[in-house]
Amino acid sequence: MGYVETKPLFTLSVAAEILGVHPRTLMIYESEGLVVPARTKTNRRRYSQKDIRKLQFIRFLTNKRGVNLTGVKIILEMIQEAEKRNFDFQKTVFPEFMEKQLL
Repeated sequence: MGYVETKPLFTLSVAAEILGVHPRTLMIYESEGLVVPARTKTNRRRYSQKDIRKLQFIRFLTNKRGVNLTGVKIILEMIQEAEKRNFDFQKTVFPEFMEKQLL
């Protein structure tokens, strides 16, 4: 994963606009521990490209698959564990999810 993908560039409002959601939605995801954006020295949220892709997947799970946020958290934890074992759980279990190249 490159530096550009993980560099926190996008403000809360820009990230919300990219995803087509209200900024409060992203704040809820953060409070649920689904995505933790970087913070500036003045405590402003900044999202990376990696965060945006993760948020797109969260939206896919909630909107297309009807998964609630507790279920999303469990799925994200399973994906993280599978990655430790070099298994692409997300691609295998959710092949219809296509990451959009928004950035």
